[in-house]
Amino acid sequence: MSKPNEFITTFPIDKEFFTPTANWMEGGFDWLAVEFGTVFKGVTTSIKWVLDGLEVILVDTPWPVVMLVIFVMAWRLAGPRVAIFSAAALAYLAFFGLWEVSMVTVALLGAAAFLCLIFGIPLGIWFGKSQRAYNAALPILDFMQTMPAFVYLIPIIAFFGTGKPPGVLATIIFAMPPVIRLTALGMRQVPAGTKEAAVAFGCTKWQLLRDVEIPLAMPSIMTGINQTILMCLSMVVIASLIGAGGLGANILEALQYAAKGQGMLAGLAILFCAMVIDRIIQGSYRRSEKASGG
Repeated sequence: MSKPNEFITTFPIDKEFFTPTANWMEGGFDWLAVEFGTVFKGVTTSIKWVLDGLEVILVDTPWPVVMLVIFVMAWRLAGPRVAIFSAAALAYLAFFGLWEVSMVTVALLGAAAFLCLIFGIPLGIWFGKSQRAYNAALPILDFMQTMPAFVYLIPIIAFFGTGKPPGVLATIIFAMPPVIRLTALGMRQVPAGTKEAAVAFGCTKWQLLRDVEIPLAMPSIMTGINQTILMCLSMVVIASLIGAGGLGANILEALQYAAKGQGMLAGLAILFCAMVIDRIIQGSYRRSEKASGG
């Protein structure tokens, strides 16, 4: 029986285009890193400033003070049930010797989530009001959400190096789209009749945004905040590949040495950190809604 033609079984082009294209892209990365090095350094410095501030509060402050402040804050903002859960989660971190690395992780998560919300919510409000701006940003948001998480690390390393600030930046790129999309969705879902009535009663654009649109869009915005926090959490382990540290480094080490127990304990610690943050935010929002009669 004769063999099939080689043209059918093997594509006629091997790496004639792959290698020069890869070399060209690598040269482009190197050129950008040199030409815009000052800009990249400024971004890294800004992120480091936020991260260092959180680490001073969470890591350098004595643990009883941090634990007490979190417990009281959870009680005041979200109620006794969330406060008790927060205390139990913090006790887990302390009893298993994961307190310091957990606080480093919370600082990473907090810095990434804070920056996502600072930039994401205003962008979402803008996109919710301007369909043209949203259409222009849609391909970028799709790219940010569909690009595999590990691929983000390649340009991050090329432009920003390794360490905690680049890890936070990779997390921001990965986690920002949900809060932008859901904020824009909430703004578009505000009934037009309600806005027209508010304008008819003399609301300025700022009053309309502050007193009508944002309160009515808040359920969707809170969902976006929740999703962003969870996506920040999912990047903690991946960011440890470029030196972000924290509990992600523990899990990475457990994967390398097949240390199943160590990996599970560190994974539960990450879960509890995220749940405490999310429950405090969600509980605070629910209590504020009840207080305002919403």
